[in-house]
Amino acid sequence: MLHDNLSINQLGHLTFAGVDTVDMAKKYGTPLMLIDENRIRQRVRTYVGAMKKYFGEDAAPLYASKALCFKGIYKIVAEEGMSVDIVSPGELYTAAQAGFPLKKAYFHGNNKTDEDIAYGMDLGIGYFISDGYEEIDSIDRIAGEKGIKQRVLLRLTPGIDPHTNAKISTGKVDCKFGTPIETGQAEKYIAYTLTKQNIELMGFHCHIGSQVFDTEPFCDAADIMIKYIAHIEKALGYHASILNLGGGIGVRYVESDPYIDIDENLRLVSEHIKMRCEEFGVKMPTILMEPGRSTVADSGMTLYTVGTVKSINDYKSYVSVDGGMTDNPRYTLYGSKYTMMVANKANQPADFKCTIGGRCCESGDLLAEDIYIQKPQRNDLLAVFVTGAYNYSMASNYNRIGRPPIVIIKDGADRLAVRRETFEDMVLRELD
Repeated sequence: MLHDNLSINQLGHLTFAGVDTVDMAKKYGTPLMLIDENRIRQRVRTYVGAMKKYFGEDAAPLYASKALCFKGIYKIVAEEGMSVDIVSPGELYTAAQAGFPLKKAYFHGNNKTDEDIAYGMDLGIGYFISDGYEEIDSIDRIAGEKGIKQRVLLRLTPGIDPHTNAKISTGKVDCKFGTPIETGQAEKYIAYTLTKQNIELMGFHCHIGSQVFDTEPFCDAADIMIKYIAHIEKALGYHASILNLGGGIGVRYVESDPYIDIDENLRLVSEHIKMRCEEFGVKMPTILMEPGRSTVADSGMTLYTVGTVKSINDYKSYVSVDGGMTDNPRYTLYGSKYTMMVANKANQPADFKCTIGGRCCESGDLLAEDIYIQKPQRNDLLAVFVTGAYNYSMASNYNRIGRPPIVIIKDGADRLAVRRETFEDMVLRELD
C-alpha cells in the first residue's frame, strides 16, 4: 500500500487509519473526507523534534494553514507545540476561534489590505511577513496608531528554480511573491524598512516552491540567503536574527514518488546551513520552516460513490463519481496524479483502465486519466488517497455543489469535525 495507514481487511474492504472505509461512507455519506489525526500528530512531532534537534531550541516549524484549514487542525497543532503560517484574515479568524495562541502566528500574503493588517494587530498577531513597500508603510502607520511596535520578516526572492510544477514554483526572480535579491531591489527594501519607527525587523523569509523531493534546492536557497545575510551585515550593519526557509517538502501521491525521510532531510539541511554560516562568518539565525502539505496530505482520504460507468468503443472508459473538481481541483489546475482504489473491492485486481470524471457540467472536471482501478459498477465506493492538502481548502460551490464533511479518525474512533454543506448554507447570505 502507498502509506502505512492504509490496509485491506478480511471483507476485502479498504481500511484507513484502522477503520473500514465502507462503514464510514454508510455512516456519513459521500463525498466524504477522512482525516487521520494520529498521522498528523506524528508528522507534527517529527517536524518539531527535528527542528529543535538539528537547528536549536528556538527553531520552529510553522504549519502552513492554506494546506488544510478548519478549527480542528489548529487545536491539534497547538497541542503539539507547532506555530502557524496564515495567509488571509479568514485563516486568522479560524485560528482565533480555535483558541490558537496568535503570538505564534505569522501573517503571510502578497496583498494584505489595511483592514487585514489592523485586524491582525487587534488579535495580537506575532509576526507579519511583508511583501512590498506599500505594506511596510501600512504596517508602520497602523502600528503607530495602535501604539505598538510590530515584528516583521521581509519576503525576499532568492532566484531558485526547484524544477517543480511552474504553477507551484515561487522562488524565481520573475514571481508575484517577494522582492528579488539579484536585481539589488532587496537591499533597498531592507534599508527602507529599517527607517520605520514602529517596525522591528526580525529577519528574512524565502520560499522556493512545493513538491520538492530533494534537499539540494533548500541547500541552494540557504547558500543564497546566508551569503546575503552576511552581505547585509556589512552593507547596512543589520543582522537578521530569523531566517524562514519556507516549505515545499514533497509528498508521495503515487508509487513512483519517492519516500522522504523528513528527519534526515532536516539534518542534512541543518549541516549545510551551519557550514555556510561558519564560511561566511555569520551567527546562525533562528531557522523557521513552513510545512503544510507534508504535514497533512497523507493524513487525508476522499471517498466517492460511483455513478455512471461508460465505455466508448475504441476510445476509453469513463467512471463518474459524486464529487470532482468542486472538492479536488488539483488535477484540473495542475494535472496532479493520485492513487485510487474501489474501496469495497480492494482485494480484487486493479485491471480496469479508465478516466475518473466528476459530476460538474464541465468537460475539464476530471480526477484522473488512464488510471487502473478495480472494475467498478454503480454505487461502488471510490477512494482517492493523499487528499489531506489543498483539497478541502480549495473546494468550491461550482454548479451549486456543497462541500463535503470532514470526519476525523483517532485511535479507531470517528468524529464529525466539519458537517456537510447544505443547500440552505449556500443561499444563507442571499438577500433576494
